[in-house]
Amino acid sequence: MVAAASLVVAVGTAVGVVSSVDDGRVSDEARPETTASPRLEALPAVPSVSPSTEAPPPSASDSPEPRAKKTSATPSVSPGAREQRSAPVSPRLYRHPDSQVLDWVRAHPGDPRRAVIESRIGDRPAAVWFADHLPDTVTARVRAITSAGAARGRVPVLVPYTIPDRDCGGHSRGGAPDLDAYDGWIDRFAAGLGSGEVIVILEPDSLAQVECLSAGQRADRFASLARAGRVLKEANSRVRVYYDAGHSGWNAPVRQAGWLRQAGAASAASSDGVFSNVSNFHDTADEITHNRRVLDALGGPPGLGAVIDTSRNGNGAPADGEWCDPAGRKLGRAPTLRTGEAGIDAYLWVKLPGESDGCKGAPGTFTPSYAYDLAR
Repeated sequence: MVAAASLVVAVGTAVGVVSSVDDGRVSDEARPETTASPRLEALPAVPSVSPSTEAPPPSASDSPEPRAKKTSATPSVSPGAREQRSAPVSPRLYRHPDSQVLDWVRAHPGDPRRAVIESRIGDRPAAVWFADHLPDTVTARVRAITSAGAARGRVPVLVPYTIPDRDCGGHSRGGAPDLDAYDGWIDRFAAGLGSGEVIVILEPDSLAQVECLSAGQRADRFASLARAGRVLKEANSRVRVYYDAGHSGWNAPVRQAGWLRQAGAASAASSDGVFSNVSNFHDTADEITHNRRVLDALGGPPGLGAVIDTSRNGNGAPADGEWCDPAGRKLGRAPTLRTGEAGIDAYLWVKLPGESDGCKGAPGTFTPSYAYDLAR
């Protein structure tokens, strides 16, 4: 398998994101976001204070949850052209207050890594994932996030991730039992969107990984995704919906655009463009080029744009193609809606750095040593 979906867990958080789950409570309060990020100068290594905070790597059978996408075997850009990680954080992106990184920060006031992790990861806005098929509660959970964002004049980023056969039955297995159930779940998801600005990252890997399905299954998935985009945009005219463009080390742009077109991504009625690099490591420059080529091949109205997950791509993709908590990675550009790049609508942290792919900690759990390595 070339790649797999973003790793999520059933409770607490998702890899790289906050996860909204039905655990009997939904917080709709957010602390103020920082409006500018400090320059990320190198800091001395600090050893883990308590090895007990690190979960041991599980076997594949320990969790049915998704793993992060694999990277390509060749790094995207030479080491001398790596990311500059001092871009300001947009004051308009919403930061959900319930996340494993913030839980860890509050619980470890004396840890020497705390200030770095809090200021460089915990204070950044990140996406909120909806990875469980719980139709009876999803409307309220979505509404809690969107209403909190609207009250503060900030833009939440939501990730519906319940398409049937996600990850083609691999480690990311799960989601709705069938497409009829998924369509109903999307209707209820859309009912919570409110009237404020919202960004929706629609089903990571649902198109880049579609080759595992039969021709009939693909057609049905395409139709369901096109419907999902229409439903979301009809529910709230200020919602921006982005479709799966994989990443620059995966499918060729023309091939990816063909699938995107069949799923409705070229239609203004269902789409605002594409997203790429979710839970991955490819350099922003390569992702910009990839997305522009995808959009050129896709066609559609001129207003279509792209968003890029920059959460862990500060050093680009590892040369050996390692996808699971690879060493030597760094934070990428801070989340912002002001990229300065034509056709690139946002740099987002769809994955929250420090939440493990399953090697440095249990899948989806916050691993402070990994977070610190990414942030320092």
